[in-house]
Amino acid sequence: MSIASAPATAPVTATVINLRTGLAQRELIDRAARLQGKSRTEFMLEASREKAEQVLLDRTLFTVTAQQYLAFEALMNAPIANNAKVMRLLSEPAPWEK
Repeated sequence: MSIASAPATAPVTATVINLRTGLAQRELIDRAARLQGKSRTEFMLEASREKAEQVLLDRTLFTVTAQQYLAFEALMNAPIANNAKVMRLLSEPAPWEK
């Protein structure tokens, strides 16, 4: 799921982004873009958007009060209720173990 507010196919409305790069780097980008059947612009914008989302998601901070943290910690440390669905889930192998 994307955190971007507009789909990748939204109309172009932004100012042009002009980048300077060495020939070797441009050729590398062009090769990768061709492998994916994309233009250089499409490839670079997609890669830039994905990296921007990753940076923003990695920087997410949850701020809570001391009381909220203690309540959260108590929930995390509490024993699991005897719930048949939870017990079945916990007894199944993880997808990467199948």
